[in-house]
Amino acid sequence: MPTHDHDPAVESTVTVLGLGPMGRALAGAFLDSGLRVTVWNRTPGREGDLIGRGAASAASPAEAVAAGSLTVVCVVNYDAADAVLRQDAVTDALKGRTVVNLTADTPARARDTAGWAAAHGIRYLDGAIMTPTTTIGTSDGVFLLSGPEELYREHRPVLDTLGGTHTHLGEDVGRAAAYDVALLDIFWTAMAGYAHAVAMARAEGISARELAPFAQGIGAILPPLFEEFAGDVDDGSYSGELNPITSAVSTMSHIVEASESHGIEASVMRAVEGQARRVVALGHGGDGFMRVSELLGRARR
Repeated sequence: MPTHDHDPAVESTVTVLGLGPMGRALAGAFLDSGLRVTVWNRTPGREGDLIGRGAASAASPAEAVAAGSLTVVCVVNYDAADAVLRQDAVTDALKGRTVVNLTADTPARARDTAGWAAAHGIRYLDGAIMTPTTTIGTSDGVFLLSGPEELYREHRPVLDTLGGTHTHLGEDVGRAAAYDVALLDIFWTAMAGYAHAVAMARAEGISARELAPFAQGIGAILPPLFEEFAGDVDDGSYSGELNPITSAVSTMSHIVEASESHGIEASVMRAVEGQARRVVALGHGGDGFMRVSELLGRARR
């Protein structure tokens, strides 16, 4: 067992690699909880306020990870994370220590990094942060983690200092990233729809502020539908009792027509309409819209 596992000073120190807005928020929450924090960022100069609050600045990532038993990584993607972690000096310094990677990327990349970590004697958890930087250190933060449950439980007291809710999704290290990309899919396609709706409204002389309260009403309809339609998908029922997909197709065509009449690109809605029409052509016109999820899933079979 490496000697640092028995050193109280090292045990109470957390290293944060990556000092973008989220990385700084994580380091700040650790500092606020009374932990000793060591920070490093590829671009110097972002650690100033953290140093003023008591953080130690490392000259290199190897020096940073050697400062404690737990290293939290939060950079732009796994290319950036790998460029730091897989340096020989860093890899050597990490042996016997734990990495919690809160960098966003794909499930496959998470599993690849976990395999690399295991091959080098590095303990590894993968995670995702599902809320903005302003929620870190508050009760509103949402953290998803996956990997060895024993390792998660060992470091849970330190992770809890970040506030919010922490959910361990299972031993498969790719599950946190899988949840992350699925949930961000909802967010960004919704934001794309809102941006398109605003463009159409403005073309008709309706300001974004005028549309906003009604858009919020549409948004409020969605949460109960998510729950209801989850049952449809898992049970394979795809009920169209409330709104059959044939009716949905008609609505989609109106959006495309109105949009393109103003010269506004409608490629996203055209793609959705095309998926819905394919479902109808397969004989499922009386089913609900979520039948599209089955259509999309066929490509991987």
